[in-house]
Amino acid sequence: MTDVQNKIRNANGGDISGIAAMVQRYWAFEGISGFDHTNVARQLERVASGRDLGSVIVASDGEKLIGYLITVYVFSLEHLGLTAEIDEFYVEPEYRSRGIGSSLLNAAEHAAGDAGCTNLSLQLSDDNHRAREMYLRHVFSPRSGYSLLEKELETS
Repeated sequence: MTDVQNKIRNANGGDISGIAAMVQRYWAFEGISGFDHTNVARQLERVASGRDLGSVIVASDGEKLIGYLITVYVFSLEHLGLTAEIDEFYVEPEYRSRGIGSSLLNAAEHAAGDAGCTNLSLQLSDDNHRAREMYLRHVFSPRSGYSLLEKELETS
Protein backbone atom coordinates (compact mmCIF):
# COMPACT_ATOMS: atom_id res chain seq x y z
CA MET A 1 0.00 0.00 0.00
CA THR A 2 1.12 3.51 -0.77
CA ASP A 3 1.33 6.10 2.01
CA VAL A 4 -1.32 8.57 0.90
CA GLN A 5 -2.10 10.36 4.16
CA ASN A 6 -0.81 13.68 2.81
CA LYS A 7 -2.78 13.15 -0.41
CA ILE A 8 -6.25 12.85 1.16
CA ARG A 9 -8.13 16.08 1.92
CA ASN A 10 -11.48 17.84 1.78
CA ALA A 11 -12.28 19.18 -1.67
CA ASN A 12 -12.18 22.91 -2.34
CA GLY A 13 -13.64 25.12 -5.06
CA GLY A 14 -10.59 24.68 -7.25
CA ASP A 15 -11.20 20.92 -7.39
CA ILE A 16 -14.71 21.03 -8.86
CA SER A 17 -13.80 20.75 -12.55
CA GLY A 18 -11.34 17.92 -11.91
CA ILE A 19 -13.85 16.02 -9.80
CA ALA A 20 -16.52 16.50 -12.47
CA ALA A 21 -14.16 14.98 -15.06
CA MET A 22 -13.72 11.93 -12.81
CA VAL A 23 -17.50 11.75 -12.27
CA GLN A 24 -17.88 11.49 -16.05
CA ARG A 25 -15.44 8.55 -16.14
CA TYR A 26 -17.14 6.90 -13.15
CA TRP A 27 -20.60 7.23 -14.70
CA ALA A 28 -19.30 5.75 -17.96
CA PHE A 29 -17.82 2.83 -15.98
CA GLU A 30 -21.13 2.24 -14.17
CA GLY A 31 -23.28 2.82 -17.27
CA ILE A 32 -25.01 5.87 -15.76
CA SER A 33 -26.44 8.14 -18.45
CA GLY A 34 -27.20 11.85 -18.43
CA PHE A 35 -23.81 13.35 -17.54
CA ASP A 36 -23.85 17.13 -17.94
CA HIS A 37 -20.66 18.85 -16.79
CA THR A 38 -22.37 22.13 -15.87
CA ASN A 39 -25.09 20.53 -13.76
CA VAL A 40 -22.69 18.06 -12.12
CA ALA A 41 -20.26 20.88 -11.27
CA ARG A 42 -23.10 22.94 -9.78
CA GLN A 43 -24.14 20.07 -7.51
CA LEU A 44 -20.52 19.33 -6.54
CA GLU A 45 -20.11 22.98 -5.51
CA ARG A 46 -23.31 22.72 -3.50
CA VAL A 47 -22.23 19.70 -1.44
CA ALA A 48 -18.58 20.77 -1.13
CA SER A 49 -19.33 24.36 -0.06
CA GLY A 50 -20.68 23.46 3.36
CA ARG A 51 -20.79 20.53 5.71
CA ASP A 52 -24.58 20.30 6.15
CA LEU A 53 -25.27 18.15 3.08
CA GLY A 54 -22.26 15.85 3.29
CA SER A 55 -18.58 15.78 2.44
CA VAL A 56 -16.41 15.62 -0.66
CA ILE A 57 -12.99 14.12 -0.07
CA VAL A 58 -10.32 13.89 -2.76
CA ALA A 59 -7.07 12.03 -3.27
CA SER A 60 -4.26 13.60 -5.25
CA ASP A 61 -0.88 12.70 -6.62
CA GLY A 62 0.94 16.02 -6.54
CA GLU A 63 -1.44 18.44 -8.25
CA LYS A 64 -3.36 15.69 -10.09
CA LEU A 65 -6.69 14.54 -8.63
CA ILE A 66 -6.81 10.75 -8.68
CA GLY A 67 -9.95 9.90 -6.71
CA TYR A 68 -12.94 11.21 -4.82
CA LEU A 69 -15.54 10.05 -2.33
CA ILE A 70 -18.80 11.90 -1.73
CA THR A 71 -21.01 11.20 1.25
CA VAL A 72 -24.44 12.73 1.75
CA TYR A 73 -26.20 13.12 5.07
CA VAL A 74 -29.81 12.09 5.72
CA PHE A 75 -31.85 12.21 8.92
CA SER A 76 -33.16 8.79 9.97
CA LEU A 77 -35.48 8.17 12.86
CA GLU A 78 -34.67 4.46 12.63
CA HIS A 79 -30.98 5.23 13.15
CA LEU A 80 -31.73 7.95 15.71
CA GLY A 81 -30.04 10.83 13.93
CA LEU A 82 -28.03 11.66 10.86
CA THR A 83 -26.80 8.86 8.66
CA ALA A 84 -24.25 9.09 5.88
CA GLU A 85 -24.50 7.40 2.51
CA ILE A 86 -21.63 7.02 0.09
CA ASP A 87 -23.09 8.59 -3.03
CA GLU A 88 -20.04 8.48 -5.32
CA PHE A 89 -16.65 6.78 -4.92
CA TYR A 90 -14.04 6.58 -7.65
CA VAL A 91 -10.30 6.05 -7.94
CA GLU A 92 -8.56 6.34 -11.31
CA PRO A 93 -7.81 2.82 -12.63
CA GLU A 94 -4.03 3.23 -12.65
CA TYR A 95 -4.09 4.15 -8.93
CA ARG A 96 -6.25 1.27 -7.70
CA SER A 97 -4.91 -1.43 -5.33
CA ARG A 98 -2.54 1.06 -3.68
CA GLY A 99 -4.56 1.80 -0.55
CA ILE A 100 -5.99 5.05 -1.89
CA GLY A 101 -9.59 3.83 -1.83
CA SER A 102 -9.14 2.60 1.73
CA SER A 103 -7.69 5.96 2.75
CA LEU A 104 -10.60 7.81 1.14
CA LEU A 105 -13.04 5.49 2.89
CA ASN A 106 -11.35 5.98 6.28
CA ALA A 107 -11.43 9.77 5.83
CA ALA A 108 -15.12 9.63 4.91
CA GLU A 109 -15.89 7.53 7.98
CA HIS A 110 -14.13 10.07 10.21
CA ALA A 111 -15.91 13.00 8.54
CA ALA A 112 -19.29 11.31 8.99
CA GLY A 113 -18.51 10.51 12.62
CA ASP A 114 -17.40 14.10 13.24
CA ALA A 115 -20.72 15.27 11.72
CA GLY A 116 -22.59 13.11 14.25
CA CYS A 117 -23.71 10.41 11.83
CA THR A 118 -24.75 7.13 13.42
CA ASN A 119 -23.97 4.87 10.44
CA LEU A 120 -22.55 4.78 6.92
CA SER A 121 -24.24 2.95 4.06
CA LEU A 122 -23.89 2.61 0.31
CA GLN A 123 -25.43 1.14 -2.81
CA LEU A 124 -23.31 -1.23 -4.82
CA SER A 125 -23.78 -2.82 -8.21
CA ASP A 126 -24.23 -6.58 -7.98
CA ASP A 127 -21.47 -6.96 -10.58
CA ASN A 128 -18.85 -4.85 -8.78
CA HIS A 129 -17.11 -7.72 -7.00
CA ARG A 130 -13.83 -5.90 -6.46
CA ALA A 131 -15.50 -3.03 -4.61
CA ARG A 132 -17.63 -5.46 -2.60
CA GLU A 133 -14.47 -7.21 -1.38
CA MET A 134 -13.00 -3.89 -0.26
CA TYR A 135 -16.15 -2.92 1.64
CA LEU A 136 -16.27 -6.30 3.35
CA ARG A 137 -12.63 -5.82 4.44
CA HIS A 138 -13.77 -2.53 5.99
CA VAL A 139 -16.49 -4.36 7.97
CA PHE A 140 -19.47 -3.28 5.87
CA SER A 141 -22.14 -5.97 5.66
CA PRO A 142 -25.26 -6.53 3.57
CA ARG A 143 -28.51 -5.46 5.17
CA SER A 144 -30.52 -8.64 5.21
CA GLY A 145 -34.09 -8.49 3.97
CA TYR A 146 -33.86 -5.11 2.20
CA SER A 147 -33.61 -4.01 -1.41
CA LEU A 148 -33.44 -0.58 -2.95
CA LEU A 149 -36.51 0.84 -4.69
CA GLU A 150 -36.56 4.29 -6.26
CA LYS A 151 -38.75 6.71 -8.17
CA GLU A 152 -37.71 9.77 -10.16
CA LEU A 153 -39.49 12.97 -9.06
CA GLU A 154 -40.40 16.08 -11.01
CA THR A 155 -38.51 19.10 -9.73
CA SER A 156 -39.72 22.67 -9.80
